[in-house]
Amino acid sequence: MSKIFLIAGLGADTRIYNNIDLGDNEVVPVDWIEPNKSDTLTTYAQKLIHQYFITANSIVIGNSLGGMLAIEIAKQVKLNKVILISSIKTVNEAPWYFKFFKVVPLQHLLPGGLLVNLGTLIKPIFGHMNTGDAWLFNDMLKKSSPKFIKWAVNAVLDWKNETIPANVYHIVGDSDNVFNYKRINNATVIKGGTHIMIFDKAKQINKLLKDILRKK
Repeated sequence: MSKIFLIAGLGADTRIYNNIDLGDNEVVPVDWIEPNKSDTLTTYAQKLIHQYFITANSIVIGNSLGGMLAIEIAKQVKLNKVILISSIKTVNEAPWYFKFFKVVPLQHLLPGGLLVNLGTLIKPIFGHMNTGDAWLFNDMLKKSSPKFIKWAVNAVLDWKNETIPANVYHIVGDSDNVFNYKRINNATVIKGGTHIMIFDKAKQINKLLKDILRKK
């Protein structure tokens, strides 16, 4: 059995993995810790490594923002496997609007609390959710730290990574409106998968994860 660390996406917590089945492996949910304003995704990943004792030969699964942090962890610790779901590996896979917000940094003008509330307004971009998933999505947003949200938005837009560590497995959806699968290389594409396909495409994701975890 391997120790598997789960990292959620922006505005979410590890309940996002409620429908994910990882068998008999030891699973460690990674909760957010408050960042310093000067933290980058690289330094924040280092903090997670120390806080959760992420050691060599561990497996890290990251959803969205969590996937970017999983990459940063893998650059510092030799992981057994790095699994990204609805995420990107490098800045070269980032969507066009990353560059737009670097040139027109509107996010700097918005307080963190407002960014949390805006999450509800942009929910349709993430994809269709049933009643239970929509309730969970809203509850995760409500419980998000405004300080963390504001820091994370800026840290993501400042991310410049071009390195792909070893043992990376990438799962994306072809209907993801946040990260366009056409910009992403070497990924398994789930038909009809949106940015929150971890909810409604869990059956397909679980099958892929089972195959990935079996690999030596």
